[in-house]
Amino acid sequence: MKRTLGRSGIEISALGMGCWAIGGPFWSGETPHGWGEVDDDESIRAIHAALELGVTFFDTANVYGAGHSERVLGQALAGKRGQVVIATKFNAVFDETTRQVTGSDSTPAGIRRACEDSLRRLGMEYIDLYQFHDNGFPVEKAGPVRETLEALVAEGKIRAYGWSTDFPKSAEFFAGGDHCASIQVQLNVLDDNPAIVDICEKHNLAAINRGPLAMGLLTGKYVAGVKPSIDDVRGEKSPEWMKYFKQGQPNPEFMQKVNAVREILTSGGRTLSQGALAWLWGRSEKTIPIPGFRTVKQVEENARAMAFGALTADQMQEINLILGR
Repeated sequence: MKRTLGRSGIEISALGMGCWAIGGPFWSGETPHGWGEVDDDESIRAIHAALELGVTFFDTANVYGAGHSERVLGQALAGKRGQVVIATKFNAVFDETTRQVTGSDSTPAGIRRACEDSLRRLGMEYIDLYQFHDNGFPVEKAGPVRETLEALVAEGKIRAYGWSTDFPKSAEFFAGGDHCASIQVQLNVLDDNPAIVDICEKHNLAAINRGPLAMGLLTGKYVAGVKPSIDDVRGEKSPEWMKYFKQGQPNPEFMQKVNAVREILTSGGRTLSQGALAWLWGRSEKTIPIPGFRTVKQVEENARAMAFGALTADQMQEINLILGR
């Protein structure tokens, strides 16, 4: 399965790999923002497995693991640059040694500094897709951000750019930039965002789907008694925006939805995760899910979803009826 990265014309696999989890732990004070401890060798094996299974798109951010995700991704893809499309993000300021997030910087100088730092950590000469990593940044102040990104395209540092935001006004504003190619949006079968999907279709932008498996709820792993670790973003000290887990436990409201659509998602021999990805492909021709991973096994299961393809229109309609949409 192939898709196009919005109006950039860059062809990528219909599935990307989200590289947040392989960054390992990082924090703001005592609040965790990573997914627990990682094994870098396993992360590299998993990235190689993804490539072998036809995945060509990898999405990370400078802040994931306070730079560690970019370093691991760069190490895994050394010598393979022509085979892959790399997306990363900017805005957070952090200490790579303590792995503490210390602030944010969306000034033109800050964006340029972050871009050079990401290129250095990745070991690459250009970034395919550079994304603004501030969901709720005031759109009326975003002009200089977009202008700086256009300048970075002109200089050959990046090929295209986007905004990771769930807000329609923000998406519409960035869509006005010549080299805007995507909006990264929280989207999964339990948690739709019709306004952003409509904007992506209207402006020929890729809708890159973060949280495609609802932070793990759509993997089938989280049953009674299974809890994330204390240094996991879903754990007992999770940040306020974490809606799929509460106090380290799956949110019952969302688990009820999972159980309601489980039978449809797992039809035709799919696993629950594969069915959730199939729903996203059925949602729009613009969608590109980027499930996270920490192991080869997770990569293999998610990549094999491409062999099944999208849910049918009838299945999509049935899910909407069950979920009251």
